Amino acid sequence: MIRGRFAPTPSGLMHIGNLCTALLAWLQVRKAGGRFVLRMEDIDKPRSRPELTKQIIDDLRWFGIDWDEGPDVGGPFGPYTQSEREELYQDALKKLLLEGWLYPCYCSRADLMSIASAPHGLESEGPVYPGTCRQLTETERMQKEAVKKPSLRFAMPDKPITFEDGIAGVKQIPPGAGGDFVVRRADGIIGYQLAVVVDDAAMGITDVLRGWDLLDSTPRQLLLYEALQLQAPRFAHVPLLYGPDGERLSKRHGSLAAASIRSKGIAPQRIVGRIGWLLSLIDSPEPMNPSDLIREFSLTKIQKHPIHLNEEDMKALTGEA
Repeated sequence: MIRGRFAPTPSGLMHIGNLCTALLAWLQVRKAGGRFVLRMEDIDKPRSRPELTKQIIDDLRWFGIDWDEGPDVGGPFGPYTQSEREELYQDALKKLLLEGWLYPCYCSRADLMSIASAPHGLESEGPVYPGTCRQLTETERMQKEAVKKPSLRFAMPDKPITFEDGIAGVKQIPPGAGGDFVVRRADGIIGYQLAVVVDDAAMGITDVLRGWDLLDSTPRQLLLYEALQLQAPRFAHVPLLYGPDGERLSKRHGSLAAASIRSKGIAPQRIVGRIGWLLSLIDSPEPMNPSDLIREFSLTKIQKHPIHLNEEDMKALTGEA
């Protein structure tokens, strides 16, 4: 049985782009008769707002998406909120440290900003870290430790990575792409890459369907699965939605927030049908429930390039049409 999930971060309101990804992840699982998991990724506590967890749950239920396991319904692999799972991340850190995968990094934010003009590796991860602290001697580390608490970086092995994405196809990544990455920040907060790997493995997730912006994170996560001796899931990355202004839909597009749409009394079926049409799952944007799209869903129908909304789409989605 396949197990899929949707894992939002409660740092802002859900918008159409989030709902689109959630819908596709849900459809993939329901089409296969699997179990769907909702997980709140609130490990970055300064950015997360607990009150938004309820808002996200309400928005998803309004949209017609349900789940078999989650923060509000429980399940055999709980808790389903990252801030309650930190012991698992600490155990993973200990294992990686013992096996020599991690090293302390003393670079400050200013140091990292100074390499902003350096070559970029992974699109979603910023400039390539040049490995400044990787070869420090023990004496040098002790000297730096006295001045600054370090982050922990994963030392990328010198080997290429090849994987097949359910939508993007076969991806070949050269050795060290993106550079060594942080798995624990200097302030003690666990990095996204490590937390998501630990959680997906612990929850038995077999299929991860998420936004295209996370495609470049996949090689790093595959290396973490390997280092931790965990089974990696299958991945599929869906295209992102862009507005008429050419910018990717985000939390700043307030009119496209689910809460805003709900406040206008717009039927969720209208949004579902428009999204299904934009994603080429159906031939016309007629109103329908998520369950009506289950029989239409196939990864092969989903395009690889970004989806650009025109003014008509925006009006239809925001209730201005």
